[in-house]
Amino acid sequence: MKKIPTGIKSFRKLREENYYFVDKTLMIKDFLERGSEVTLITRPRRFGKTINMSMMSEFFDITKDSKEIFKGTKIMDTPYASELNQYPTIFISFADAKENKETIVKFLKNQFQLEYSRYNYIFKKSVSIRIF
Repeated sequence: MKKIPTGIKSFRKLREENYYFVDKTLMIKDFLERGSEVTLITRPRRFGKTINMSMMSEFFDITKDSKEIFKGTKIMDTPYASELNQYPTIFISFADAKENKETIVKFLKNQFQLEYSRYNYIFKKSVSIRIF
């Protein structure tokens, strides 16, 4: 019997750990076809913003191998399946950025540093970043 994914924020975990899954992968197709420079996704709490963004990150991120978790999904039946894991992708969720301003700023600095570290190989050795 499948589990209900209450509180799950990771698309990979949702797919790998036998949670109940409603296929929303065609959201990726809609996103690509829209061609917007900026996309604002607003929904009330508990409407799946983080997990949908996690899904998009898993789909696009060049540092991941997501073939298995997208197997059998609707996006894989479209021409956009060729976009799987082809782009440097930065995914930063504000879901855990809580409490006071100082804590939130520290959280965001840490997230930016982690993302920079993942793609450090892109930058020349002479380039450095420092987050204050």
